Amino acid sequence: MTADKNAARMPLKVLVVDDTETNRMILTVFLRRLGHNVVLAEDGAQAVAAFEREAPDLVLMDVMMPVMDGYEATRRIKALAGEHWVPVLFVSALDNEESLVAGLDAGGDDYLPKPVNYVVLDAKLRATTRTLLMQRSLDEERQRAAAISDNLVDGVIVIDDSGLMLSVNPAVEKMFGYAPGEMIGQNLSLLMPETHRSQHDGYRAHDVGGGAPRIPGIGQREVSGRRRNGEVFLLDIGVSEMCVAGRRQFVGLLHDVTERAASERLQRESAQRLQDYHDAQQSITALAQTILSRQMQRAGLNDASVSYWVAAAENFSGDIVAATRDREGDLYVFLADATGHGLGAAICTLPVLSVFYSMSETGVALALIIHEVNRQLQATLPVGYFVAATALRIAANGKHADVWVGGTPDLLLLDAAGRVRRRMVSDHLPLGIDVSDEVSSRTESIALQPGDNFVLFSDGLLEAENEDGRDFGYEQLAAALALAPAAAAAQRLESVKQALARHMGDKSPHDDVSLMLIDCKAC
Repeated sequence: MTADKNAARMPLKVLVVDDTETNRMILTVFLRRLGHNVVLAEDGAQAVAAFEREAPDLVLMDVMMPVMDGYEATRRIKALAGEHWVPVLFVSALDNEESLVAGLDAGGDDYLPKPVNYVVLDAKLRATTRTLLMQRSLDEERQRAAAISDNLVDGVIVIDDSGLMLSVNPAVEKMFGYAPGEMIGQNLSLLMPETHRSQHDGYRAHDVGGGAPRIPGIGQREVSGRRRNGEVFLLDIGVSEMCVAGRRQFVGLLHDVTERAASERLQRESAQRLQDYHDAQQSITALAQTILSRQMQRAGLNDASVSYWVAAAENFSGDIVAATRDREGDLYVFLADATGHGLGAAICTLPVLSVFYSMSETGVALALIIHEVNRQLQATLPVGYFVAATALRIAANGKHADVWVGGTPDLLLLDAAGRVRRRMVSDHLPLGIDVSDEVSSRTESIALQPGDNFVLFSDGLLEAENEDGRDFGYEQLAAALALAPAAAAAQRLESVKQALARHMGDKSPHDDVSLMLIDCKAC
């Protein structure tokens, strides 16, 4: 491993600020697995106190929190840090323009949307580490500036206000074929074709007279150069002006683009290959959609007790729903939400479906299914990928159910009138994160009443934003469910879909949306 890569993996002390315990737990497990030290805070006030006490290298900051929000906490942390740079990365589901601008105005350095893509977070941590190291070694880097200039692939020329070359780097020697002594003190027109020399003198006279620089190439233009052997070639030149000891000087950055024509030819040749590749990818995508659809569409989802809806943010959904019965008539239900969305997230769910259907149809305990799904995901998913899930096993007589919730929003239990009788919060980590048996060993047994309905859903439903940036949320969900007090589960599901459509208007959800209603009476 190179020194740069070792530096990018340098252990950091990371302050994690989030008012949701599950989010803090997931980030802690992920960061510690990468070798970082973690300090936790539940709100902005705690974050400021922890910053003063612990002096972290980096802060992962939530926005919406009680006591003190992330914006105010960031302002105070930046004030405490003074000239010492401590990067603050906002981690929030608020991704509208106003929220992003507010975060930057408060002093934030970067933004990571929820749900967190842990591959992107890992990359941002490595990039931030590199930036920290560069900031700490700034003085040393300044001393290396001359050496860097001498080793640049592009040419660097400094000329005075009379058009004489004051310095050139080795790349200019190689580019034009002149020795430094043949160029230093000579007019820049030495490096130009004859047709451009008189034009250059006119530009220089304008510049020396105090006008805006009009040297050929200003603004990264393509111009012609002339080598020592008389060969004319194309180059990109950008010119900047500086003042040294009260006199104007100009710095030209030159890049030889004679290979551009060859590159364009190769691009044209590549275009057909890219089209062929695109056509092949379309075929592969269609095959993947067929396979995933067959994995998802099982007979158990047609059960009279089950109503469901899945809407993908892209071509493929990272949310899945599954249902089946064992030989005794007990109903098993599973709703899962994989990291991210699209094809990558959909692939992560394949082990879940395979294990769920193969085990539940044999009538094993729900805890054993969860344990095996977790084991399979641990063995197959890379670091940073996991699957949040809600799982049920409802007795055939409809009198009790076993429940497991890990990383998904609260599981709702409705009474016969459509009111929320109970909310079961997530008390487990999502599947695929922890290797311990504890993540899959505990289920909760719940007594049911006639007419009860379970409501399972992914966070994409709650976090669907309207044009004003307001989430759909639990309140609108509960209201939509209550609109059909004596209706079947399917009608309540349709009521939620209509409420979400009214909330979203013409806007599309930014994440996959899944929803299941289970009629316990019909079980």
